[in-house]
Amino acid sequence: MRVLHLSLTDFRNYESAEVTLARGPNLFVGRNGQGKTNLVESLGYLATLGSHRVSSDAALIRAGRDSAIVRARIESGDRELLAEVQINRSSPNRAQINRGAIKPRELPRYFSSILFAPEDLALVRGDPGGRRRFLDELLVARNPRLAGVLSDYDRVLRQRNTLLKSARASGLKGDKLSTLDIWDERLVTLGSEIIASREHLVELLRPEVRAAYRAVAGDDHAADLGSVLSIRGTVRDDDDPVEQPDAAVPAAEIQPVFQEALARVRRSELDRGVTLVGPHRDDLFLALNGLPARGYASHGESWSFALALKLASAAVLRRDSSTGDPVIVLDDVFAELDRSRRERLADAVADYEQVLITAAVEEDVPERLAAHTVRISKGTIVDQVTGSDPEVVPEVSP
Repeated sequence: MRVLHLSLTDFRNYESAEVTLARGPNLFVGRNGQGKTNLVESLGYLATLGSHRVSSDAALIRAGRDSAIVRARIESGDRELLAEVQINRSSPNRAQINRGAIKPRELPRYFSSILFAPEDLALVRGDPGGRRRFLDELLVARNPRLAGVLSDYDRVLRQRNTLLKSARASGLKGDKLSTLDIWDERLVTLGSEIIASREHLVELLRPEVRAAYRAVAGDDHAADLGSVLSIRGTVRDDDDPVEQPDAAVPAAEIQPVFQEALARVRRSELDRGVTLVGPHRDDLFLALNGLPARGYASHGESWSFALALKLASAAVLRRDSSTGDPVIVLDDVFAELDRSRRERLADAVADYEQVLITAAVEEDVPERLAAHTVRISKGTIVDQVTGSDPEVVPEVSP
């Protein structure tokens, strides 16, 4: 899979932009704040329906405008398609594939990318929420149907928490107690599918992370993964340190174990007014040489581990895909690496169909990744080396 052409209208600091992209590496160069990351961020939105930098879609729309348009002509397997999304400030977003309307949540099934950015250091050093998002985005990339399961689980969780808060304030009796039991059933059904899917994904990632860490760091520090499951036992808050992973739960036993966990914490949930067990309270445990990476890994080791997680994700998607490699995006990564890690990272991504790289200093990027360079200044493409002039594709109709 690769992007042939990217077109932006009123996205971030771009009034308009037309960029033709090449097979293999593509380097976007410009001083900080000029709009390099905005280009790759737009493609990340097509793949995940979100930004790696902000939580609100409104921040993606150029100041003074009501909407932004991202349009990409994509080569996927043996076919070409046009993927488009219109991000609206005050109305629902709209999406199209080959000029036919689709639901925006269906976009990730048509385009796959793996992005690594400085913010991803939080995968190792940050709170569990970031690691849960990492797993769930990869789950949806592998199986878009799970987007609906995750959305339904969030809705049930909100409803159940509202009922628990109400119970804490007024007491829960009779029909209200039976209502909580109904929400419990939905929580267990949906949550068990998420837990099982994450557990399977962790098993797929484990050997790939080990190999990717060796490739990037040049050392075998026994990088490993495991799951921390709230249904397994004690309830942990998000900032509690975890010293070891929990034992896996066989897929067939997840639902009864989940049900038992809910029964065990029912009194505490009523006292606190919040759901205390489920996939929304789980974590991904990362270890180096048997020790928790969070708290023990050095800065360089943490960077290598975060890179290994993203490279492992790309390897899993590549193995599963019938439409080719995911597009690899390295956003301002090389400035954070020493020379040896830069070269090893270049080796690790060299055989992917397309790699997009941003850098403020061109010399930070190994020369073999700079064959196709796009220079950017103040939200304008000032120079791009392409084989032909970019094709301008009409906008999505408002």
